[in-house]
Amino acid sequence: MMSLVWGSSSPPPPPPEAAVSTMAKKCGGSRGLLSSSSRGVVSNSSGAVASSTTGFPSFLPKEVEKIKDPYARTLAQRMERLPVQIGSSESFIMSSCVKPQKQSEINPVVLLHCFDSSCLEWRCAYPLLEEAGLEAWAVDVLGWGFSDLERRPPCSAASKRHHLYQFWKSYIRRPMILVGPSLGASVAIDFAVHHPIAVEKLVLINASVYAEGTGDLAKLPKFLAYAGVSLLKSIPLRLYANLLAFNGISLSTTFDWTNVGRLHCLLPWWKDATVSFMSSGGYNVISQIKQVKQKALVICSEQDHIISYKQILRLRCELPYAIMRLIPDSGHLPHVENPTSVAKLIAGFARNDCC
Repeated sequence: MMSLVWGSSSPPPPPPEAAVSTMAKKCGGSRGLLSSSSRGVVSNSSGAVASSTTGFPSFLPKEVEKIKDPYARTLAQRMERLPVQIGSSESFIMSSCVKPQKQSEINPVVLLHCFDSSCLEWRCAYPLLEEAGLEAWAVDVLGWGFSDLERRPPCSAASKRHHLYQFWKSYIRRPMILVGPSLGASVAIDFAVHHPIAVEKLVLINASVYAEGTGDLAKLPKFLAYAGVSLLKSIPLRLYANLLAFNGISLSTTFDWTNVGRLHCLLPWWKDATVSFMSSGGYNVISQIKQVKQKALVICSEQDHIISYKQILRLRCELPYAIMRLIPDSGHLPHVENPTSVAKLIAGFARNDCC
């Protein structure tokens, strides 16, 4: 079964100085952290209005206001929903993402996320990629994140692929450097094999690509499936997942990052979307790995307690055109724990520099 891992402007009022210092240290420095001014009332393309007192888009659960991590708060304030056509001309999904503020001559970097997570997972690395001059998109995979799924669309691997393609076709429209951490690597490989014209390169971070889908979980009766999914958003399980995923963070940070990682679970359609994915069989990309034609950067954390080094080495050997880089002193989510190293590797690979 896939690894159960979640990631999980000066926000008014600003977080206490001690909290900023702790978060900034873990997220690779505080440069530019508190540089933005607070926002007034703003509308995004979904019609959601940002609160004049918090700056957060109205489609986010109100619990976002309790999050202390200043990087998460800043990225959450930049989130918006864009319409993505998935069927007939009148069938759209308002899809959550963080858009780049400017276009780059280099092909865009599109950031996916882990299983049952959101684009807030990129809260620490995203500003560093922008500082490096990259055109970066952080996109919520269909069924997870903060898209409007009121109509309960299917959330199988094929549906996720189609949604991402329609998003790319509508807004990005250039070959992209597609970045996938953990199960997001399976999403990226599946997409690259089916839509090679849309992908220039792949970056796979602690890739979870050798699970054979959701296995027997796909056969569970609905009432058991819903019971199991309810457990996934429980605070004790999420805390345990964070303890596995991260390397030596404080208890207070663990609790805060748990709140970041489960925020999307508070949306009313989250259970239905997760059961839909689980019942569909999930991702099984083992046979697709050797079909990847794009250059790939395989990133491996030396302190990852979830995906073994042997699996990453196997992936490096099976991908036809891949290089591999190690990140020391990081757990399963180095883009949260060691964003400076991850951003540097992504930027170098995007520019064809030696990374």
